[in-house]
Amino acid sequence: MADTESLRQIAHSRAPLSTWLGVMLLFALFGIIVLAVIGPMPRGTDYEKTRAKKRMETLKTVREDAEKSLTTYAWVDKNKGVVRIPISRAMELTTAELAKQKPAPAGPIATPQAQSPAPPAPGASPKPGAAQPASSPSTSAPAASASSPAAQTAASPPPAAQSAPSASTSPAPSTTP
Repeated sequence: MADTESLRQIAHSRAPLSTWLGVMLLFALFGIIVLAVIGPMPRGTDYEKTRAKKRMETLKTVREDAEKSLTTYAWVDKNKGVVRIPISRAMELTTAELAKQKPAPAGPIATPQAQSPAPPAPGASPKPGAAQPASSPSTSAPAASASSPAAQTAASPPPAAQSAPSASTSPAPSTTP
């Protein structure tokens, strides 16, 4: 019987009441913290309307400044004598200056020369009827220049000299049966 009596005392004691009160205080504290964080934040469309007004005013002033700088005269650097002129006047001056200039003639278009066949290996004997290089100190130098486009353009004569192609500049391919 002692067990049932001790259970009644625990059930009727103040511990469950204080626990309930503690939980309620924690909820209240949480609510106060939430209000403190969310309270100062702007709510509703009023805040967005004021931000939109500020953005529109800023955009308007930027456009006015741009319009002013594009349509008025002003000093950029007075000591150096640099001025800003309206864009329409600058376009008129530029077109008048370009109209006075004569167009430059275009130069001849340089065409790439035909690639010569690769020279034979250093130890191999040349085939009969094959074209021999005219004057080459070593056989590795022509192979390097034939494979590099930069070397070809460096070795090619200037465009004025290429006006009349000659047969001696490129070796004639030989046909062997």
